[in-house]
Amino acid sequence: MSNFSNQIRASSALIKRLKHHHHRSSNPLLLMQSRSYTTNECHRPAIVQKRSLDILHDPWFNKGTAFSMTERDRLDLRGLLPPNVMTPEQQIKRYMVDLKRLEVQARDGPSDPNALAKWRILNRLHDRNEVMYYKVLINNIEEYAPIVYTPTVGLVCQNYSGLFRRPRGMYFSAEDRGEMMSMVYNWPADQVDMIVVTDGSRILGLGDLGVQGIGIAIGKLDLYVAAAGINPQRVLPVMIDVGTNNEKLLDDPLYLGLQENRLDGDEYVAVIDEFMEAVFTRWPNVIVQFEDFQSKWAFKLLQRYRNTYRMFNDDVQGTAGVAIAGLLGAVRAQGRPMIDFPKQKIVVAGAGSAGIGVLNSARKTMARMLGNNEHAFGSAQRQFWVVDAKGLITEDRENIDPDALPFARKVNEINRQDLREGASLVEVVQKVKPDVLLGLSAVGGLFSKEVLEALKASTSTRPAIFAMSNPTNNAECTPEEAYSSLGENIIFASGSPFKDVDLGNGRIGHCNQGNNMYLFPGIGLGTLLSGSRIITDGMLQAAAECLAAYMTEEEVLKGVIFPSISSIRDITKEVAAAVVKEAIEEDVAEGYRGMDARELRKLSQEEIEEFVKNNMWNPDYPTLVYRND
Repeated sequence: MSNFSNQIRASSALIKRLKHHHHRSSNPLLLMQSRSYTTNECHRPAIVQKRSLDILHDPWFNKGTAFSMTERDRLDLRGLLPPNVMTPEQQIKRYMVDLKRLEVQARDGPSDPNALAKWRILNRLHDRNEVMYYKVLINNIEEYAPIVYTPTVGLVCQNYSGLFRRPRGMYFSAEDRGEMMSMVYNWPADQVDMIVVTDGSRILGLGDLGVQGIGIAIGKLDLYVAAAGINPQRVLPVMIDVGTNNEKLLDDPLYLGLQENRLDGDEYVAVIDEFMEAVFTRWPNVIVQFEDFQSKWAFKLLQRYRNTYRMFNDDVQGTAGVAIAGLLGAVRAQGRPMIDFPKQKIVVAGAGSAGIGVLNSARKTMARMLGNNEHAFGSAQRQFWVVDAKGLITEDRENIDPDALPFARKVNEINRQDLREGASLVEVVQKVKPDVLLGLSAVGGLFSKEVLEALKASTSTRPAIFAMSNPTNNAECTPEEAYSSLGENIIFASGSPFKDVDLGNGRIGHCNQGNNMYLFPGIGLGTLLSGSRIITDGMLQAAAECLAAYMTEEEVLKGVIFPSISSIRDITKEVAAAVVKEAIEEDVAEGYRGMDARELRKLSQEEIEEFVKNNMWNPDYPTLVYRND
């Protein structure tokens, strides 16, 4: 017993020394080098107030067979585990063997017949050992990102009521009005860095899935942890359940959410207002990412909150940023400098929140390249032709969506092009001869053979096709369809993962995945580390331009405009550093923990990147010390 007491006293002394070290200097470089300063807190002991089976049943602290014999004695675990102490690497190897065996026992899912089986198996690991879960995810990110997020997460959300086992995240409903300020204190974490929230109204391209949409918030935060190194104990997935208009769910006796029609108007806004006030009251420094809100509300809520709270909408701003990076990459792949972007003729299929978000961002990017004045905005606007379910949008459109109005074509312009209000996508492509055909419609197969054939008339020597809608079944076309219709001299990108196309004779038709995963983790991490109180257009633009410049000249000339997902942590580090740098330049950075704004301004580009890297959480088991006081 005396040995155990000595261990506790020694560990307590170590913790005090670490805390002293944390405060000992304001020098930014010393702070960056201090282990206690970084968010990677696994380097110091973690104080726990539980032992024995309680530890093994807690996914935040459970190490399974990796507990050392010293820890087993200290935490009353001796005899509760097999005697062989395994390294984390041995654990992962054993898990992967078991995973591959279990995968073949269930056949379901979209393009991957084992997708949902893989999700179930990974989810069970998540429930019992978070560190190991994230180690598996990071080490196999290219294989498992499509499982924990798109496209499989869509299938998970559709079946979530049946898949639900252990609660994860928080649920705020219309029934909780007046109670949210107290509810937020039910969450056990005193510090939350990142919230992803949805109201389930437009999950991917699958529509209203009600409370089951929380699967999208869970998956997104898994990527924040894996890609950006946000500490998993400081993330919170949130569902705001204001009802559903999905008749199937309203009639389903097993549905877990409110079985009433969605709130609308002022009642709806009042619920979201109360939620935002509550979470920012408890966690003033949190970042809230809005995810998969229907277009009707996505823009309104973004404009309502973006200048008051640290928040952004990934469907509007993240999708736009990735699309801008891809469009700039396409210009490079056509053998032209990025500054030629304002000359691109772009036909956009889809005028929902994602489509309008991309249009606004692309127009701003073009305008800035042209001088950022009123004339520049006017010139940029004329480079887009927007087609929705009713056809080409022009000023003749009745009851036009106010968000789409700036991009409505003028009647005299379309008359010269022999086009009209409501012209079909095929007609528009034939007459405009665009450099880029951009799909954000959520209509699978919209880029038919006829539409792709029409693109042959493009004035570009290397037209670009962006079939960006998720999940896989909603992609406007597949890479096979694009390459078979137009040949090898195209640039192809999609929102969901597809395999490259074998064109024969050793030639490869590259399929670039324009995944929001390239940007939103870096935007979140960069905002967190800069301490910016808002997320500015300039910070979002810096993120997009950083991603566009990530690829080498040799790669883009081969048609590769997005990097491999396997590089996601390095990409995120670069993007986050670009966001921090822009926040400093715009004078909105307020600093992070011990690094205040003045110290941030002193850092060079290399030092900013090192600062970001040092503050990315890694999935390493911490030393656990029991103390009950």
